[in-house]
Amino acid sequence: MASEKIIPFAEAPALFDKLRGEGKRLVQCHGTFDLVHPGHIVHLEEAKKLGDVLVVTVTDEKHVNKGPGRPYFNDALRGRTLAALSCVDYVVLVPHTAAVEAIETVKPSIYCKGTEYADAANDVTGNIHDDVATVQKYGGEVRYLGDVVFSSTRLLNRHFETANHEVAEFCGQLASRISPQDLADAVAGFAGLRVLVVGDTIFDKYSFVKVQGLTSKNRIISGRYLEEEAQAGGALAVYRHIKQFTPNVRLVSLLGTEGWLEPTLRMFMPTEDDAAVRDPDFVSIIKQRYVEPVSEGKDLSKLFSVNFINADAPKQAVIDRVLGKLEAEIKNADLVVLADFGHGLMQQAVRDFLQDSGVFLALNCQTNSNNHGFNIISRQYRRADVFSLDEQEILLSCGHRHVDFGAELDKLRGHLNARAGWLTRGAVKTIGIDAGGSKAACPPLGDDITDTIGAGDAFFSVMALAARNGLPVDLTTFLGQLAGAQAVKIVGNREPISKPVLLKSGMALLNRDPAV
Repeated sequence: MASEKIIPFAEAPALFDKLRGEGKRLVQCHGTFDLVHPGHIVHLEEAKKLGDVLVVTVTDEKHVNKGPGRPYFNDALRGRTLAALSCVDYVVLVPHTAAVEAIETVKPSIYCKGTEYADAANDVTGNIHDDVATVQKYGGEVRYLGDVVFSSTRLLNRHFETANHEVAEFCGQLASRISPQDLADAVAGFAGLRVLVVGDTIFDKYSFVKVQGLTSKNRIISGRYLEEEAQAGGALAVYRHIKQFTPNVRLVSLLGTEGWLEPTLRMFMPTEDDAAVRDPDFVSIIKQRYVEPVSEGKDLSKLFSVNFINADAPKQAVIDRVLGKLEAEIKNADLVVLADFGHGLMQQAVRDFLQDSGVFLALNCQTNSNNHGFNIISRQYRRADVFSLDEQEILLSCGHRHVDFGAELDKLRGHLNARAGWLTRGAVKTIGIDAGGSKAACPPLGDDITDTIGAGDAFFSVMALAARNGLPVDLTTFLGQLAGAQAVKIVGNREPISKPVLLKSGMALLNRDPAV
């Protein structure tokens, strides 16, 4: 029966070790197989002829990165469809994004890919190099098969409603001018940029607890401690996002001299990219959040937070050291990415220096519980080449509760004499507008939300790169939204966004018939 062919991932290694021990020659194909078409059939039939046992490993639905609404068919249906094919011996659903873990599970004699992957340059994600290396590590070889080529993504985008109407309409309009390859080329262009990230470094500490209820006497939340992890937040998170797209990134920040600082910092960035100033009187910023573990189908539940933040501004001598560091570093920068969290580094002299430097300046001036009502972009800054902010921040900037967001965004763009500006609104469309009057309104590109913290920083990071390279406002907005869609699936800033994932999802969304 077909169901007997479907093997749990945890049990698969033992089964395939046994088959190899019996002298069986294992052949492996791997993919999403969202819509099985004639090209798949030909590929699988050719693969089966190369050995004794054909194993098809399938990326499970949690790890498919092809945009909203994908996969169209769930794990059970995709597994059942493949298992129904006579040429397929086993199907394994794999809980990983890339193929490396799937290959390690099967250890095939032959690993099969489509003929389009014979030229590694066609794989913009770069994953094919890891696939080949892993196959060869276990003594296997890679074969490129199939002469009937279809695109499941294009077929689904054309004939099935994989995304909501607003996403489909936006992507269709963009696809009328921008092909998937154009997108890949645009992202590849980020690699040559020399970027200086400036801003407050924050260490996010997530303390996971199991809530037990309220105490009987004081009626406060009682929780059982589970575990704790440190993450890179603030400007350090922005640095890590940008580092995925260009190797030429430096970070200027202000840190203390605590004993835990250096080993923690080295977890997230190498010494050669570290241009931060240290001062023994400065408290390295920690934001400790007490949260419940992620539950299936639910956002991360945050209980409360405790912040370790300086109450007083740094002394002038410290700011002078920061200015000296900036003066040395900015000479080698094509782009300054300024992440102002209002936690001490960005004193007026520092803001003035960066605004007057003449280097392309991307600005994000954030409002949070520590600086609410004080760190307002229109009061703190007079110039930026591009900027982004969220809904609360623009409301504080304009001083009105009910506003025309597009008009206020353009007014702020004029105040800053900026080339373009963006307003991110979470579950609502993100708006972009440039000095020439071009506008974009891109809906969210993902609805699987784990944690919204850090999504705005991810958007800002990619937006800054795209804007610096002069990409049009709609493409820049789209790239930023792709970054944000990744970030909301990650707990806090546990990991930076992935360039291959961004490319894969973006190219999939543009692989459609352009809107007329």
